[in-house]
Amino acid sequence: MKHRTDSLGFNMHEWFRYISILVISALALGGCASHQSLPEGMADVPPSSPTAAAQEPGKAQKLWQVFERYQGTPYRYGGTSSNGFDCSGFILTAYQEGLGKQLPRTTSQMLASGDAIHPGNIQPGDLVFFRIRGKEQHAGIYMGDDRFIHASTSIGVTQSSMNGYYWKGRFTQARRFD
Repeated sequence: MKHRTDSLGFNMHEWFRYISILVISALALGGCASHQSLPEGMADVPPSSPTAAAQEPGKAQKLWQVFERYQGTPYRYGGTSSNGFDCSGFILTAYQEGLGKQLPRTTSQMLASGDAIHPGNIQPGDLVFFRIRGKEQHAGIYMGDDRFIHASTSIGVTQSSMNGYYWKGRFTQARRFD
């Protein structure tokens, strides 16, 4: 049986396979948290000018160094080491190793701590939280330029875009731990 091919020489079976791989990859990159909302009481807080990032350039650099050390480390629920991280375990380790700061262990404890930040005022080092399956259960560290680092359930320690397909509609709030 002869397969029909397009102008590039691909047959329909190959196109279907490539499209399927792309769709599955996009879904898999999602990670561990539905609608975008501000934390209670934050709707009336105006964003301030983003000058703290310029005041503390070493903070992001230190966090990037920790990220580079652990990039690709697999996801492991409850994990806090190079054997595997969950999202809050990676944040805990990044803050301890990169900034010498102790943070709460779990995402829910982190949500109850720190200072709420208006979405227009998120700076490198702030924690960003995402809603998955109806509750806030995923977090990462904002690194500037629309990027955050985190431990994804599907690919481990990675960086992602805040406006990426999976994350954009799931962002719920940011918190700062100074």
